Amino acid sequence: MPYVFGIHAVESILRNRPSDVICLFLKQNRTDKRKEKLYQLASAKNINIQICSINSLNEMVSEKHQGAIVQIKEELKESSSIELDLGQLTSLIEKAEGKALILILDGITDPQNLGACLRTSDAAGVTAVVIPKNKSVGITPVVRKVACGAVEVVPIFKVTNLARLLRQLKKQGVWIYGATEKATKQIYDVDLTDDVAIVLGGESKGLRRLTQENCDSIFRIPMGGSVTSLNVSVAAGICLFESVRQRGSA
Repeated sequence: MPYVFGIHAVESILRNRPSDVICLFLKQNRTDKRKEKLYQLASAKNINIQICSINSLNEMVSEKHQGAIVQIKEELKESSSIELDLGQLTSLIEKAEGKALILILDGITDPQNLGACLRTSDAAGVTAVVIPKNKSVGITPVVRKVACGAVEVVPIFKVTNLARLLRQLKKQGVWIYGATEKATKQIYDVDLTDDVAIVLGGESKGLRRLTQENCDSIFRIPMGGSVTSLNVSVAAGICLFESVRQRGSA
């Protein structure tokens, strides 16, 4: 059965997609305010609520669930990530009125990293996040938990051919900037105030060759210590909020 777990992830799905929730499971004897909020949210939406022992919850989910789990409809497991509809993405970019900010993740395989990137994307007010359909982690329960509710509110697109998408975005006037340690230009030298897409590579290999070739420009994050690279979710935070800073929208 598909589950969503963790206080923030459960609250988000109860608020944003209550019709897709089958049941809320809460830890027995949990009496804090966060539990009460979840209970009230589910009650208001007439969602079935079950109070369970910690052992019962642990049997449902092996990861840390914080005493709150919801069972969701099977089709919702990946439904927050939609098959790429260029028309929908085009519409989002047009609504941004020259200030679109798109995060493209080229092959993130760690659910913790993807979840953290989505949480940061929500905080930075991104227009959309794009992930490859293949060789990338999907929207798993762990991703949902780490994202702390961002999965339900950030537009997430899955695409089969990332290079083709980049070419389409450029035709629409979106500037494509890729992050790689091989670049000479620093992120602080890049104008991130227009319609832009920031492309970050996977944890081990970085940007793929074809992806990099379809970028308008590449940049690096300056490193002043002995460490030569950053976790992709940390890099996403630096890049997205540099755009926020440049736009004066922080």
